[in-house]
Amino acid sequence: MLTPDAHIEPPKRMRITVVIPVKDDAVALAGCLTALQLQTRLADEIIVVDNASSDESAKMADAAGATVIECSEPGIPAASSRGYDLSAGDLILRLDADCVPPASWVEQIEAAFADHSDVAAFTGGAYFIDGPPLLRVVLSRMYLLAYVLAAAPALGHRPVFGSNFAMRREAWQAIRSGVHRHDPELHDDFDLSFHLGEHHRVARMDGELMGISMRPFRSATSFRRRLHRGFRTVLVHWPHDFPPSRWYRLVTQRP
Repeated sequence: MLTPDAHIEPPKRMRITVVIPVKDDAVALAGCLTALQLQTRLADEIIVVDNASSDESAKMADAAGATVIECSEPGIPAASSRGYDLSAGDLILRLDADCVPPASWVEQIEAAFADHSDVAAFTGGAYFIDGPPLLRVVLSRMYLLAYVLAAAPALGHRPVFGSNFAMRREAWQAIRSGVHRHDPELHDDFDLSFHLGEHHRVARMDGELMGISMRPFRSATSFRRRLHRGFRTVLVHWPHDFPPSRWYRLVTQRP
């Protein structure tokens, strides 16, 4: 029974860091940072990892109040990992420089983690904000569905989507030494999914969708590069993560 002087401590407010890797994308990054400044729940820290840009990306991010971190090692895996390493937040949120988050993005992620203490990472959906207007919804759904259908059999669970996901800081710290951060030809969020899903729960986050650019799919060369990186990511995890072996471990060993 509570005494008259007893009180219930309010839940501790989680500190939130947003990580954005960037290379030569100052104009798009400006739009992304503007959207982050209009959030209903502002992030406590925004880290922009400048991956040796030759444009004004770093200067623009600094002028917008973000913490700019230099990463001279080429590749998104190296840049993203450096940002995660230096994050001070209890939650680490990730999106790309050409993303436009809805105003409720940070707030809905914080609420999802508060409601599900057993989940280590949440991943959300997206829609295209450019390209042919009549095709944006259909193509974005096809793109995300294809990613899930291609990745899930190799993983044994849902993959995280690099343009819209978040993880607990302790989950990152548990896997940071194992991720393939030094291979620029890997699909960084797919690789991260292998390591996160081994011992942690990855769940889908409902809510408003992330706005993403269609530009990576405007050329056959870019599309082939993405396919190559996907296959390479699978192969570097074999034979340890050969699907039957991985599925068995997930069923028998994961809590």
